[in-house]
Amino acid sequence: MHSYDVTAESTAPPEAIWALLRNPRSWPEWSRIDALDTGRSRDLSPDGQDGVGATRAYRTGKVVTRERITDLVLEPELRFSYEGVEIPQMADYHATIELRELPGGGTRIHWHGTYVARGRMRRVFQWYLRRFMQAMATGLAGHAAGLATPPASGPAGAGTVPEPD
Repeated sequence: MHSYDVTAESTAPPEAIWALLRNPRSWPEWSRIDALDTGRSRDLSPDGQDGVGATRAYRTGKVVTRERITDLVLEPELRFSYEGVEIPQMADYHATIELRELPGGGTRIHWHGTYVARGRMRRVFQWYLRRFMQAMATGLAGHAAGLATPPASGPAGAGTVPEPD
């Protein structure tokens, strides 16, 4: 069993990041994922706020992976968990993204997972996956911060996220 554990910080509030995680169509906007494959996905929510059981298929290059949401927790902090349904390079994949509000505003994103690597390239894959997942967390943090807009009368840096189209 192998694992990765990455973190990133964003000036965006936890709720803004949560909305991006639940909306599978946003993932290609902030990550290295090329596209959501709706034909291979199941139980996607029309409002972009997928629930437990939704299976998302993502294409990165020529590889398509399928992942199922297994847990959505709102208290005491936001937690988004998923498992691999079909991932060519991995077996027994389980991941969790925890969002914790930072003192003074913003969010710490803690993204961690466990898996069994397949094939001859296990060591290279471990190195690659950790870097890939760090880029995912960093991309999510930056994208959410870019979407946040300060309210007209509020302090600089405080913000809300516009509703998805």
